[in-house]
Amino acid sequence: MPNLIVKPLEHPHVEGSILKITPESAGWKYVGFEIVRLAAGQSLSRVTGEQEICLVLLSGKADVQTKEASWSDIGERMNVFEKIPPFSVYVPSDDQYEVAAKTAVELAICSAPGAGGYPARLIEPSHVGVETRGYGNIERQIHNILPENEPADSLLVVEVFTPNGHWSSYPPHKHDRDALPQESFLEETYYYRVDPGHGFAIQRVYTDDRSLDETLLVKDGEAVLVPRGYHPVCAPPGYDVYYLNVMAGPSRIWKFHNDPEHAWLMAKPVEE
Repeated sequence: MPNLIVKPLEHPHVEGSILKITPESAGWKYVGFEIVRLAAGQSLSRVTGEQEICLVLLSGKADVQTKEASWSDIGERMNVFEKIPPFSVYVPSDDQYEVAAKTAVELAICSAPGAGGYPARLIEPSHVGVETRGYGNIERQIHNILPENEPADSLLVVEVFTPNGHWSSYPPHKHDRDALPQESFLEETYYYRVDPGHGFAIQRVYTDDRSLDETLLVKDGEAVLVPRGYHPVCAPPGYDVYYLNVMAGPSRIWKFHNDPEHAWLMAKPVEE
């Protein structure tokens, strides 16, 4: 089992890559993830090969071009904690893309096996499903960037804002069995930003038999691998926590199983 925390580089590679997860480095099969930081005027060009890609503009503005389409000056938020949905671009396998930064850009490159079944497209903020999930101190804001009801071959992409003092990915749930319709097998990455940046988040990753049982202190700009098990998150008082989730597996459907010890929390208290 690799270390579940993936730390960013102190100095980015020449292309701007600051953090990279591949199926090989994670010890799994489906999910790839990368963070690239570009200065204004810098560009990144890649071919997709056998992977489909979801480019998420975490912050900044850019021009994006693929083989068949292009979009100019996309991007709106300058910081993820503005809490408005991002601009994203879906790029199929056997394609290519170029991202040209108009301002400083933080770009998430989400990848998973593709079959070339869908054309490249822009995912505008108005096309992102926004919802509030949970109640009380398990309430959080969800942005469904690439949910299962939107076309893609493998990828599921969502971002979550957890207010300070709150929990998310909670009650603890898992999706590590290919046992549909009850549960789907999905590998998952969490990419964290914390406000203020010197803070931290806490994430636990554990299985029923406790063969995996880790409690992680996660800092701003780090990522967490969730190969299996339950994976709740806590934002300490004083520190708002953002994370971007990427999931993929043999079936593109999110069916999770709650930890039976904590499933009772799904019953919202009756408000008097």
